[in-house]
Amino acid sequence: MIDDQVLQFVIQVASREADDLGYDELRAPTAETVLYGDDNGIDSLSLVRLVAALERAAERQFGRRVVLADERAMSMRRSPFRTVATLAELLQERLGGPHA
Repeated sequence: MIDDQVLQFVIQVASREADDLGYDELRAPTAETVLYGDDNGIDSLSLVRLVAALERAAERQFGRRVVLADERAMSMRRSPFRTVATLAELLQERLGGPHA
């Protein structure tokens, strides 16, 4: 289960990046907002930019450097970049579990 703080953090970062990325659906994302791998998702360059922004923001917010786009993430059977929720799950995992 996703920690609400981590999920809200990913939602906030995605909405902050919406204008720069040019995706209106990211202005008010939810856990179910599609990010990648669907016709409604963002393009690969935008995904890279979003993930990089999330990594930088996570380091500031949680005081730990995290890498989200690595071989482990890319080789997962189900992409962790599908939705806001799956990206939040990946971040939570990389941070080492729930963060209240």
